[in-house]
Amino acid sequence: MNRTPIRIPFDRRPALRYLMRMNTFKKSQVAPRVGRMEQLASIRRLTYEDGKGRGMRSLDFNNGSGLAFSVLPDRGMDIAQASYKGVSLAWLSCNGDVAPHFYNEDGIEWLRTWDGGLLTGCGLANVGGPNERDGESHGLHGRISHIPAEEVNTAAAWSEDGAAYTLRACGRMRQSRVFGEKMVCTREISTALGDNSITVRDTVENQGFAPAPFMLLYHINLGWPLIDEGVTLEAPEHKITPQTERAASGIAAWNQSSAPVPGFAEQVFYHDLPADNQGLAAMRVVNKRLGLQLEVSYRVAELPHLVQWKMMGQGEYVMGLEPANCYPEGQSRMAERGLLRHLEPGAQTATFLRLAVAPAK
Repeated sequence: MNRTPIRIPFDRRPALRYLMRMNTFKKSQVAPRVGRMEQLASIRRLTYEDGKGRGMRSLDFNNGSGLAFSVLPDRGMDIAQASYKGVSLAWLSCNGDVAPHFYNEDGIEWLRTWDGGLLTGCGLANVGGPNERDGESHGLHGRISHIPAEEVNTAAAWSEDGAAYTLRACGRMRQSRVFGEKMVCTREISTALGDNSITVRDTVENQGFAPAPFMLLYHINLGWPLIDEGVTLEAPEHKITPQTERAASGIAAWNQSSAPVPGFAEQVFYHDLPADNQGLAAMRVVNKRLGLQLEVSYRVAELPHLVQWKMMGQGEYVMGLEPANCYPEGQSRMAERGLLRHLEPGAQTATFLRLAVAPAK
C-alpha cells in the first residue's frame, strides 16, 4: 500500500503580503469580519507555574503582524521573549525567567537571576559594576529589573477615528528606601494591530526631597538567529569610543558578528549617534540571510549614549544595543568623572524608545 503523503503546493507569499497590510485596515473593515478583536490581536495575562518563575505574571502580546512578545510586570516591566513571524529576536540566558524574590543585590549576583530577554531595565541609581558611594553599596546594574510593578493595566482599543487598534500595558515601579531615594518609574509599552514595532515610554520622577542620583540604561539583548555570522550593524557616521583596551583591539570589527567563539571576552563600545530632525538616533541590525533587520531608535535629549555590548561567546552569544543616560561604569566612577546625573526633588524626565523590525534593505 502506497503511504506516500500527498503534498499540495502552497505559496505563502500572498498570505504574508496580506498580513503586512493589516495595519492599513480600519475598524469599519475589521468589525464585521470578527466576533471579537482577540481573533486578530491580543494581550493575554498569564502566570508562571513552575521553577524559579513560579507565581510571576506575564503579559503576552500578539499584534497580528507576526510580532509577539512577553512583558513581565514582576520584573520591572521588562520584555522577555520576542519573535517576528516565528523568528526569535532576543537572547535568553541560561537562568530562564526568574521571579524577583530570588534576587540578591550583592556584588554581581544579578547575573544569577538575569533572564536576558529583549529588554532589561538597568538603574535607577546604578548602571555598571558593583560599587560603594556615600556609605551605600550598589550591585551590578541596579535594582529596577527586580522591582514588581504596581497599578498594572492593559488596554486594547481602536483610536477615535477607527484607524488604529492599539495594544498597551502600563505599570509603575517604586525604588525607595527610608532615609534614601524615592524614585518612581512609570513604564508604558505599546504596539498596534499589524504594526512591526514596540514603543517603550518611561517617566521617572523623584518623589523625595533631596536630589537623587539617576542612571538609566535599556539593555536590549539580540540573539540567534537574528544575530549570526555575517550579520552587520548599520548607523550614520559617528564617534565610537572603546570602553577598554580589549574593546579597542576589536574596534575595526565593531559592527560585525562572527560565529560563536570559545572563550570570547566581551567588548563594549560607546556610540555618539547624531539625532535626526525628530530628535531620534538609530542603529540597526541587518541580517541579509534572513532578509530581516531590527532598528533601535531613541530620543537623544534624555538618552544621549548608545552602549554596544558585543558578546560572541558560546551560550552567551548576544549583541546588546543599549540606549542610556550614562556609561555603564557604576555610580562612584561616574561621580568621579563629573558625569553623574541627578533628578531634583519633584522633577521628572520622560524617555522614548522604539524597536522596529522590517525587511532587510
